[in-house]
Amino acid sequence: MPIDVLIIGQGLAGSLLAWELIRREMRVIVVDNGCQNASQVAAGLINPVTGQRLVKSADINVLLPAAMRCYRQLSEAFQQHFFVALPMLRILKNAREQCVAEQRLHQPAYQAFLAAYSAEADAMQAPHGVLLQAQTGYLKTGLLLSHLRNFLIAKASYRKAQFDYNEFVLYPRLSWRELLPRHIVFCEGYQAQQNPWFGGLPFQPAKGEILSCRSTATCPEQIINYGHWLIPIEGQQFKLGATFQPGTTDTRPTEAARQTLLAGISTVIPDLKPIEVTMQQAGVRPTTLDKQPFIGSHPRYANLHIFNGFGAKGSLAIPWHAQQFSAALQQQLLISSSVNIQRYYETHFPR
Repeated sequence: MPIDVLIIGQGLAGSLLAWELIRREMRVIVVDNGCQNASQVAAGLINPVTGQRLVKSADINVLLPAAMRCYRQLSEAFQQHFFVALPMLRILKNAREQCVAEQRLHQPAYQAFLAAYSAEADAMQAPHGVLLQAQTGYLKTGLLLSHLRNFLIAKASYRKAQFDYNEFVLYPRLSWRELLPRHIVFCEGYQAQQNPWFGGLPFQPAKGEILSCRSTATCPEQIINYGHWLIPIEGQQFKLGATFQPGTTDTRPTEAARQTLLAGISTVIPDLKPIEVTMQQAGVRPTTLDKQPFIGSHPRYANLHIFNGFGAKGSLAIPWHAQQFSAALQQQLLISSSVNIQRYYETHFPR
């Protein structure tokens, strides 16, 4: 059966790419093994200003509007609220961060994202002060992926299958089982390291663990960022996360991560105790060596592509890049050099 695009993987990258391609009236099929992926575990945070130096994300002026448009479209299509806009309180950890924050507050480019905040009335331990971050929030990734999977199933565009690379046929024409796609796009997360065509790219996967919690105390109304983060969900429920273990690729929850997260929030907001942990989850972020996504075509097989490597910023970055990559596939347009895997053709692809 001829189709336009076969997508491997139904995480956030594969799902939003499929959504965009279908909106462009392309015939798409998504293949997924049905196992839990990192997107389902991820908190879906959108935070335009990050790091110890409080730096705006690259291309935030295009990424953020594109993400908000995309999630509005999805909410309208499914009559379901997926993105929750919540301000974030950034607890400054030391005098250096306090100094950087004071500088940022006086820079015009940051005034739409940062503001001064007095924490005197709050029950937070913040000796170096607190910064209010705007245009932040979180995506209900698990809920969104569930709706998109049902959408794909309804359009006969979803196959639950354990894909085997040996089943792909490159010549005389591209095929997988009975499907004859014009393009195959791999959206496999960190498991792309096993991909025979793209596995040589410099992935740097990192395990992260998240706790779902409940407390009898009053929960903060804002996202709290203190090195880790707290996301209020509803009532007295909240999530804590996330740990960061570079190079670790198992998805087993650990007692060490649990204690790290609980100890951290107890230091910042002691009045939340006692905290009941209702769930602990682990996932592996598909992070990359240069912190940029891997998007583009194989240097020898022009109809094999990758759309991957968004790391912890997938909720923010994927919608815009899905639009750009969809246009590239449909109209043979160029992909931005900063994310195009052409930057690794000489060094990471066998000749």
